Amino acid sequence: MIIFGTKGYLYQLAILTLVCSRCGNPSAHTLRKRVTKFTLFFVPLFPFSTKYAMQCTFCGVEQQVTKEQAEQLQAQETGGQGGFPGSGGQAYGPSGQQPYQRP
Repeated sequence: MIIFGTKGYLYQLAILTLVCSRCGNPSAHTLRKRVTKFTLFFVPLFPFSTKYAMQCTFCGVEQQVTKEQAEQLQAQETGGQGGFPGSGGQAYGPSGQQPYQRP
């Protein structure tokens, strides 16, 4: 008898303050990485699915992001130059989300 299956892992990569595209509030957004691994006899062997998502902590809307966007947002959070290529140095999140600037 062979026992196999999958197990999911959720990693929080960063917390960014952005203007939400749904509710319009400047709030914290969590950047998460979800990895699904194949298991054999309850031992995780290798990942076969990796997905990135951002979730607004105010309204709860979750948006899928690409690996490149996740890396750029994570660099922005750690104090790097951030931003997407061609954005003129200003950092934008997925779907036109803009970083919140305090007045």
